[in-house]
Amino acid sequence: MQEKHIVIIGGGFAGVNLALELGNKKGMKVTLVDRNNYNFFPPLLYQVSTGMLDISSISIPFRTLFVGKKNLFFRMGELEEIVPNEKKVILSTGEVKYDALVIATGTESNYFGMENIEKNALPMKTVNDAIKLRNYLLMEGERYTYCTDEAEKRKMRNIVISGAGPSGVEIAGMIAEMRKRKLKEIYPELESERLNIYLVDAAPTVLPPMSKKSQEYTLKILKELGVIVKLNKMVSDFKEDKVFFKDGDTIETKTLIWTAGVTAIKFKGIPDECYDKSNRLQVDAFNKVVHTDKIYAIGDTCIQTTDSDFPKGHPQLGAVAQQQGKALATNFVALLNNAQPQPFRYKDKGAMAIIGDQKAVADMTFPKIILTGWLAWFSWLFVHLFLLVSYRNRFRTFWNWFNAYLGKGQSQGIMIGKFPKDAPLSAKSET
Repeated sequence: MQEKHIVIIGGGFAGVNLALELGNKKGMKVTLVDRNNYNFFPPLLYQVSTGMLDISSISIPFRTLFVGKKNLFFRMGELEEIVPNEKKVILSTGEVKYDALVIATGTESNYFGMENIEKNALPMKTVNDAIKLRNYLLMEGERYTYCTDEAEKRKMRNIVISGAGPSGVEIAGMIAEMRKRKLKEIYPELESERLNIYLVDAAPTVLPPMSKKSQEYTLKILKELGVIVKLNKMVSDFKEDKVFFKDGDTIETKTLIWTAGVTAIKFKGIPDECYDKSNRLQVDAFNKVVHTDKIYAIGDTCIQTTDSDFPKGHPQLGAVAQQQGKALATNFVALLNNAQPQPFRYKDKGAMAIIGDQKAVADMTFPKIILTGWLAWFSWLFVHLFLLVSYRNRFRTFWNWFNAYLGKGQSQGIMIGKFPKDAPLSAKSET
């Protein structure tokens, strides 16, 4: 029997779980395509950006991950066009034919059409983003030690984080912990200075999707950590070292970290009617893209409204992507064996967010309970440790966390790349 060729575009939560589930399945050849040669774990990117973890703790090359899976192949490249009538994709590295195509490209930062923010803010979506943010913060710290302009130093002391969802809260909390514990050790010149951390959001509360108890606890802990939380504040621009808000307020700063929104990616060859307003591909109960044949979408890049528990679509979470990847793998095997595929139903296990050292929140669904503090923090560590795709990543991450807990964590002052001779340093400068 001729093997069915399944091509997966994107090696995030959804794509890599689909590929691994199909590993060594007879009758199938699987090619995973990604612009990078590695899988990485987005929920821990902020720990890379703040020096808690190194890159190897949260990433692993696809080819290493696929060792022992003889039917799994990797192709490095970017998707440029889909040609449905010829069942092929055009990549930046050539063409690939498919019997079934799966789009699992996730999302990218959404700047809502604000060009200055797209140009000058620091996003937090990729490994490159995390490294650039770490380098930028370290370079700004070095510049601060020899800067003699008090107006410049005042701006440099302010860090603004836009978006009070889990990513924004976690970054704010981590930087606040660094300020309290590590900053003065690394930069003794800052002993008498105060770093101001602003967390801003257009919503009326932090962590909008979570329970009121979790929101209130998070806000309380952030304030205790010294984070300045500004809610009902919509960012409208970032220029001339100022963050502008819709209500006319401003904050002087050199640093705007952007976690305020995401959008899916549109691809040439997929009809416009297949997308919703956020560019998410509309799929049926089996994750097949509407108005197409043999094209599927899983994870953040799709919206599925057939699940009765989530009539407006599933939340864009790693757990959803992971479950959809595994479910689609089961359905591909069923179709190959002329069996009936099963509609996808998301098993919601709850939501979590870490705030600081031994401080977190967790809205659990089974059992239905809300955890805060140390217990939620420990649960967050446990869950995220086992969401990592390889044992190597789990061991490295656990070891780094263990050392950090004992106060002997990663060196948080390693700057990668050359220090620029010219000042000032812009947020988007290359390393």
